[in-house]
Amino acid sequence: MPFPEPRPGVLEIPLYEGGKSRIKGARQVIKLSSNESPFGPSPMAVEAYRSLESAIHRYPSGRAEDLKLAIADVQGLDLDCIICGAGSDEIFLLLCRAYAGPGDEIIHSRHGFLMYNIYAQSVGATPVVVPETNLTVDVEGIINSVTDRTRLVFIANPNNPTGTYVTSDSLLELRKRLREDIVLVIDSAYAEYMTQEDYDPGLLLANTTPNTVMTRTFSKIYGLAALRLGWAYGPKSIIDALARLRSPFNVAAPAQVAGAAAIRDQEFMEMVKAHNAKWMSIMIQRLSTLGLPAGGTAGNFVLPCFPDHPGLTAADADSFLQSCGIIVRRVDNYGLPNHLRISIGLDDEMEAVLDTLGRFMESRGV
Repeated sequence: MPFPEPRPGVLEIPLYEGGKSRIKGARQVIKLSSNESPFGPSPMAVEAYRSLESAIHRYPSGRAEDLKLAIADVQGLDLDCIICGAGSDEIFLLLCRAYAGPGDEIIHSRHGFLMYNIYAQSVGATPVVVPETNLTVDVEGIINSVTDRTRLVFIANPNNPTGTYVTSDSLLELRKRLREDIVLVIDSAYAEYMTQEDYDPGLLLANTTPNTVMTRTFSKIYGLAALRLGWAYGPKSIIDALARLRSPFNVAAPAQVAGAAAIRDQEFMEMVKAHNAKWMSIMIQRLSTLGLPAGGTAGNFVLPCFPDHPGLTAADADSFLQSCGIIVRRVDNYGLPNHLRISIGLDDEMEAVLDTLGRFMESRGV
């Protein structure tokens, strides 16, 4: 008797693997592999989360009204143009389900978030991967890759793991040159860390065009990664389509109340942002001194490049760091085998990783 088999192509979809969190045999580790906030969530968010202890037998609000109201108030947005999801990942999947299918194409850049490719394949669409220039999204390359089958374009801005971003002018140019029936998705998971004047998280286009969506997350600067919470802002027609596809009660009640409290505590968020900016500057300078150029400075991580010489490779450095109880992120699966991604952590964690990398380079005679 034949066994059930998934539809053709499903078993060819690669499995997503997150950053490591354990080292065999090590009781305590410094985890700098997942771009998590080193401070955790705002105390206000923790208090709100705990306030639901006696109500977890109740279903959450299906439309997440209070959470959307908090987002709209803080960001100055139209409440009816917001949708919340179980992480921004869920919203990416909803967009693919709503606007693409077999025979269609979905474009993303070479070093963009791996889930764009995975979700494209999950709906039967063909992912089209566009090379980057200097580890930065190539707008011209994306335009040249558009065909009559293109349905969505995903841009991570700023991009993880490269730490680079596309300027607001470049985003405007991209939108102008894309067909009107192509949905442009601007994934702004790291927007809160940005200080550059030529950056826009996508709000301008999401507010002024009928075919652009901006997505955001509570997993990074707001420190709520375990709760899986994200949101999107865009034209009402697109938000309505996504709402019809989402699961009922897709955002848990504790996530809703914690997210609302977190985004209203902008003072805490600004503290995290200032810490990140301080250590971003320190890391770039000290890594350069070690002979490890770190590239882009957008986000809450650095991406040092290691020599392609035996004993000095990124894999060698990763092994040395793990032997000292430090976990960073290998990014071979992003097409960057000579790099390691290191999240910005607490003061002592950053000193530890810099000291360890210094000892690694010194032990190799560099």
